[in-house]
Amino acid sequence: MPVIEKERCTGCRICQTYCTVDAILFADRKCTIDPVLCTECYVCLRMKVCPEEAIVAEELVGFYKQFQHVISDPVENHGVTGVTGRGTEEVKTNDVSGRVKKGWVGFSIDMGRPGMGVFLRDAEKVAMACAAAGFELAPPEETPLAALMVDGKTGKLVDECLDYRLLSVIIEGRCPEAKAKDVLRALMQVEKEIDTVFSLGLISRVDAQGRCPALDFLDELGIPQPHRGKVNPGLGKPLSQA
Repeated sequence: MPVIEKERCTGCRICQTYCTVDAILFADRKCTIDPVLCTECYVCLRMKVCPEEAIVAEELVGFYKQFQHVISDPVENHGVTGVTGRGTEEVKTNDVSGRVKKGWVGFSIDMGRPGMGVFLRDAEKVAMACAAAGFELAPPEETPLAALMVDGKTGKLVDECLDYRLLSVIIEGRCPEAKAKDVLRALMQVEKEIDTVFSLGLISRVDAQGRCPALDFLDELGIPQPHRGKVNPGLGKPLSQA
């Protein structure tokens, strides 16, 4: 984890302008890194922002600190999924992965962002709320967050990880179309109970009439239509024929 060597810090505060989550504090003419607020994104280390080279790396002790770093640092590769950058290709790549079958809706809930971050306790709240509404959470081989779950059916995370803060993390999964509105309602409710933000990606197949059921559900619940999307027009050869 990054730490600031006080004897080398001149108090210039340049490092504060680079911190993605305001984890670098200034007091008594010295800067320090708050280990609770720090997401281990390593921006300050990678960019060598300190002119005095006062920011140094200490060993990441324990699985959760290492997980925190791998998910928050966009240049790190996740050992299980084999994906660099938060460890997931995301369910929105459905045209090649085929995770979301006909009659189902996929969800990609992107929690946190630079400047805010996300504590895993809030990620747990969202995951459990969705699961209770009929959401099937993606397994560990598809998404890193599942590795922290005590129960992949309920979304409950191990208690020891709840106070760790990440730059962002993605909750992924799917549900039958008949359950999609229930999951959306659960998201509308739980957003009032968390201290961060999230963006929602919906993955749905277009039917023979050119309709997208997921968009109809948004209209029915009064949720604004997205301003952008990704469409697979079938011009390529998908790896999945599901």
